[in-house]
Amino acid sequence: MESRTNSDYLEFLGDRLDKFSSTFEEFMTHHVENTGFGGIAVGMAPAVLPKDGADKARVRALTDQLNHLAGALMDLSNVTQVRMTAPGAGVLDPFVNWQRMLEPKPLLDAGVVRSCCLQAAGRLEGLQAKAAALSSPNIEPSLLHPLVWAAAQRLWNDGHLRQAVAASAEAVSGQMKQLIGRNNASDTSLWQQAFAAADPQEGKPRLRWPGDVDDQDVKTMQSGLLSFAPGVNMVIRNPATHVSADFTEQDGLEQLATLSILAKFLDRCVVVSVDGVTSAAVPPEVPAPADESNRLTTREDG
Repeated sequence: MESRTNSDYLEFLGDRLDKFSSTFEEFMTHHVENTGFGGIAVGMAPAVLPKDGADKARVRALTDQLNHLAGALMDLSNVTQVRMTAPGAGVLDPFVNWQRMLEPKPLLDAGVVRSCCLQAAGRLEGLQAKAAALSSPNIEPSLLHPLVWAAAQRLWNDGHLRQAVAASAEAVSGQMKQLIGRNNASDTSLWQQAFAAADPQEGKPRLRWPGDVDDQDVKTMQSGLLSFAPGVNMVIRNPATHVSADFTEQDGLEQLATLSILAKFLDRCVVVSVDGVTSAAVPPEVPAPADESNRLTTREDG
């Protein structure tokens, strides 16, 4: 990813720039600026001179810290386009070259360093806002169907990605079985029978998409669910339960999202029994997750 649109890297640069600025200000408490009226050999002597009685050990430590931070900020000038031009020296990176103010015939002074830090900080804010606007949307676990995330949460956060998906799939199938009051066939078969176009039979109620049965959109949803629901069971639940091939975090995220879609569709369906009685599907009661787990823990989170 290009560094100017990478939110994490921009945040890193912003953090190091803050530390550089605060360390620089402490460094300057041990020095005086040799510029303007009253300066000594301005333009020839260093632009910054040590104060009488300055703590030399502390100055050395601060110098080391600034050089370390300047190294971490080696890309800052390119990312923010904050540079300076010095006669005879061309274009300079003011962060990496901050120490040039301590040399005879200095190419910059403390005021320039401060000004560049402020300008770079402002540009980083703008770049971070732009990066956030351009970033791809993330899947928020708290917005997945609660039945899906409640079943997956603990296993996922423990690193058991495949098992987490399998548990979620079982939970969604379990909700379907509860709605139709059946558990006497395979899950795939029960999904197919639940959404079958045939009329309900004794002991075999159907799940129907709500609305006028003659409406084309309702027919389309009903037909789609007849394919989608058993298909999800076959291509997500079965492999997650029985296959031990490689399983990535992205695989898991996509499959949990698919199960969430199915669970939300299931909530909207109505149950139609053989006597024509229609009842709305009742969403399952799922305990609310603790605040600390209302987020997706990735492997990088540990």
